[in-house]
Amino acid sequence: MESKQNGTSADNMSFLEVLKHKDILRTEIIAGITGFFAISYIIIVNPMILKDAGIPADLSVFATIFSSIIGCLIMGFYANSPVILTPGMGVNAFFTYTVVVNMGLSWQTAVAISAVSGVIYMAIAFTKMNDILSKSIPQSLKHGITAGIGLFLVEIGLEKAGLIVAGKTSLIVLGDLTKPAALLAIFGLAISLILYLRRVKGSFFIGIILTTIVGVIFHIRDADTPNVILSKLTNYHQITFKGDFSHILSTPFILATFSMTMILVFESMGLVQGLLPDQRKFKKTFQGSSVTTFLSSFLGTSPTVAAAESASGIESGGRTGWMAVTAAVMFGLSLIFIPLLAYVPQAAIAPVIIITGALMMESIGGIKIGDFTEWFPAFLIIVLIPLTNSISTGLAFGFVCYPILKLAGGQRRQLTLPVYILGVLFLLDLIFSALL
Repeated sequence: MESKQNGTSADNMSFLEVLKHKDILRTEIIAGITGFFAISYIIIVNPMILKDAGIPADLSVFATIFSSIIGCLIMGFYANSPVILTPGMGVNAFFTYTVVVNMGLSWQTAVAISAVSGVIYMAIAFTKMNDILSKSIPQSLKHGITAGIGLFLVEIGLEKAGLIVAGKTSLIVLGDLTKPAALLAIFGLAISLILYLRRVKGSFFIGIILTTIVGVIFHIRDADTPNVILSKLTNYHQITFKGDFSHILSTPFILATFSMTMILVFESMGLVQGLLPDQRKFKKTFQGSSVTTFLSSFLGTSPTVAAAESASGIESGGRTGWMAVTAAVMFGLSLIFIPLLAYVPQAAIAPVIIITGALMMESIGGIKIGDFTEWFPAFLIIVLIPLTNSISTGLAFGFVCYPILKLAGGQRRQLTLPVYILGVLFLLDLIFSALL
């Protein structure tokens, strides 16, 4: 969906030029608010995960918010990009359950690993390696990444809606459609679809508001109500600048750093390329993401990545950095109004995530279905991202499989040196992840 007002495209506008077009600015603000609500759950979920690593949840809430604010401001003012940066789901699980719980390292060491990974990430983002890696990714895999992330979002949305749940005899079964939350989500999905198909401006945001109002009327709220006391901000310094680099030359530190770097670099690259409507903004967006990843290690949280839920704002018309800046403002306001977020149930957010994921899956059309050497690696990415609940795992299998099938199919000339290198690196990542 291209954001245009009176024949003017927001894609080609600078950050300041948007101020001259009130309609476009309004669209960007609505997109930013929509994207924020879609990812707002991270404010509570990320601290709950990091709590298992030993970081106090009531303090890491602030780290989650501050890192998101900084990331979104960098996206807005530096990259002019409609991408929201927050501590990433998946990488926070790697941080907590692989590095700390399984490897037995302290959260302070995990923070140090994040910092070193961030330095390597920046070294790639601000050098020619950025262009080499981004240009070497085959188009079929790029489309597969976008579609895979889309299917991942659909899965997340259906889970939030309670329409699918983990089964006893199968991975997924239909949820209980008699539950109020599931019925509310179905109502929200119907309303959001109607508004979207009618091309109502701000359709996703309006859908969230209307569904929330119905939820309030029928007393449908999520069980986990945020409990953040702003006065605890005075204790926030207890988790900042706490990286422990004393084990930097140890084997566990090096292996964990390699795996985290692979996750950050290629998950971010895949996400950014899959999300951006205007690929000319890729370089600065990727660079901004690397800087925020590095800074997050000093703020007391797991690394930040581009939020897949940014797609909700982009589908609402977000095309410039104003969407990201608006999200930054919303994160800032959440410090004061976090209790109000409890009134926005997951069932109200889920429909937007489901529709957004479905729209991203349209990228399947760009894959050469008739060429099995192109289709199958992309297919692995598409299905393994949601099935393994890991974007990096899906990428790894796709990138390892691609050169193997090309060689087996006698299409060696279509392979470049970077594709071979990426295949080997992702294979090593899979091996190290298994060992960790």
